[in-house]
Amino acid sequence: MHRYAQILQHLLRSLLLLSLITATSAQAAEKIELIIDTDPGADDVVALLFALASPEELNIRALTTVAGNVRLDKTSRNARLAREWAGREEVPVYAGAPKPLLRRPIYAENIHGKEGISGVTVHEPKAGLADGNAVNYLIDTLRAAKPQSITIAMLGPQTNLALALIQAPDITQGIKEVVVMGGAHFNGGNITPVAEFNLFADPQAAEVVLNSGVKLTYLPLDVTHKVLTSEARLQQVAALGNNASKVVGNILNEYVKGDMEHYGLSGGPVHDATVIAYLLKPQLFSGRQVNMVVDSREGPTFGQTIVDWHDGLKQEKNVFWVESGDAQGFFDLLTARLARLK
Repeated sequence: MHRYAQILQHLLRSLLLLSLITATSAQAAEKIELIIDTDPGADDVVALLFALASPEELNIRALTTVAGNVRLDKTSRNARLAREWAGREEVPVYAGAPKPLLRRPIYAENIHGKEGISGVTVHEPKAGLADGNAVNYLIDTLRAAKPQSITIAMLGPQTNLALALIQAPDITQGIKEVVVMGGAHFNGGNITPVAEFNLFADPQAAEVVLNSGVKLTYLPLDVTHKVLTSEARLQQVAALGNNASKVVGNILNEYVKGDMEHYGLSGGPVHDATVIAYLLKPQLFSGRQVNMVVDSREGPTFGQTIVDWHDGLKQEKNVFWVESGDAQGFFDLLTARLARLK
């Protein structure tokens, strides 16, 4: 009997070990359920190609578009172009808010060009928009989702999600995390001395999202201005020789010129693509949990993100603020993913 007990014990240990290995493998293979809210925009297009080339890690439910860098009709076309260039026409694109919640619309055509994508020729994509609108899509999808199961990547003004939260506050139940490209603290702003464009374009929307209680991560100018192109990094992308690398190379070669000249930088930032890198490989980045508020008052600080980096006010830490990143690691990852595309 003693021998049988030993055999049984051995079998039980083996089964336990097997179950642990299976659970670990399943967890490692679990995809991020992702909605990308975007206003393409040159760097948005790079971010979308980056994400669409990563189907093993990212299950992209939809792209939702918003007015921001250019008008809504152009951001919606550019999102569909990115989808077409990636060969991922099965991913639906929903058009969303054509203007901010309250403020007068502003655009960034001086940075992104009149069509929103500098350096490449645009055309009307073959596949059209999905039926319905982005706000209703967000409400329906997040309501029906398993609790805290869907991540939202916010690459532009936060108007769509804010409108969805105003109409249906209960949708927070479906949100795992909202990862925002936006804001500035140490770096200073890029549209005013203190405000970053995405927050300046609709600070009231950013406030709605911030006050909803969802888990928030911000990748601000503080980090994007450290993850810069260089001649070697652009050559790294160009060496791939596929259509995706040519599109990205042409976009970046034109897009980064303005920031390099304005800030006196040796290279240019690829702002929105850092969000995708963070989702794929968060160990490339570092930051800390902080208290953050958005200034939506009219005046010189309109759109500023006020970050209590040293916890002087002892307020609730409501945002994970990313402050630094591995620039070469970012470009290695971007290049590896672009290599998967045609």
